[in-house]
Amino acid sequence: MKTIRDISTLREVLQSFRQDGETVALVPTMGGLHRGHMNLVQLASEYAERVVTSVFVNPTQFGPQEDFADYPRPFDTDRRRLSRGGVDILFAPNHEEIYPFGADDMTTVSVPGLSTILCGEYRPGHFDGVTSIVNRLFNVTAPDVAVFGQKDYQQLAIIRRMVADLHMPIKILAGPTYREKSGLALSSRNRYLTDDERKLAPELYATVCDCRDQYPGSGKALVDLEQSCIEQLVRVGFKPEYLQVREAGDLSVPDKDSRHLVVLAAARLGETRLIDNVLFEVNGS
Repeated sequence: MKTIRDISTLREVLQSFRQDGETVALVPTMGGLHRGHMNLVQLASEYAERVVTSVFVNPTQFGPQEDFADYPRPFDTDRRRLSRGGVDILFAPNHEEIYPFGADDMTTVSVPGLSTILCGEYRPGHFDGVTSIVNRLFNVTAPDVAVFGQKDYQQLAIIRRMVADLHMPIKILAGPTYREKSGLALSSRNRYLTDDERKLAPELYATVCDCRDQYPGSGKALVDLEQSCIEQLVRVGFKPEYLQVREAGDLSVPDKDSRHLVVLAAARLGETRLIDNVLFEVNGS
């Protein structure tokens, strides 16, 4: 595995792959890698001859009071995991390489509508930071395939919209959410949880599944079902931001004809913000 830190060298190496007729897959990460990330790498390797994984803690997707300074950066450990996982190139640029004119004056790519609902309501500007860095990574790697985790479902939907709207010739793949035996979704931020909080954390997934299982057979109006699930989270110790059922494709509010749906939730447990989701289908009557 080659570790590359500058864009010009990365482009030269990728060009040599393409001259040999090889396809390229990109797995963007912020590091702090776990088994879920490595499964994204494995999925990427099934769709392309060469795999590039980026490790870059992107400052523009963190808010002023968020955990940019504390976000885990175990770079040497990540590099060993990626090397063992069969990655061809680890792209690990510094901030100046990605934002040559500074992050405050960067060119921004924004996906209106999708970026301001759900998590976007509670993290204003977050998804503009995500789409801006992903667009840069797509620009410098020009991948045939890019792989993202389904756990960050709203992010996945936004990136798919960006790729479609900008006519990017990139296939977007979604890797499944990997969980601990308790049901807690794997996340780099799980290390923030205390022992007591870790025992409670699986209740987020359990509640999301309860919402899925009750829709639409409970007879409750959607807003009442969502509210009852939010109250369930409060009772066990969460501070919920939202729990909502949405159309899986465009994250719009479902109607009686909706069939492909997703329950999405975000809640704080102590100082840790957790997100989760579950996809499901409703049979027509």
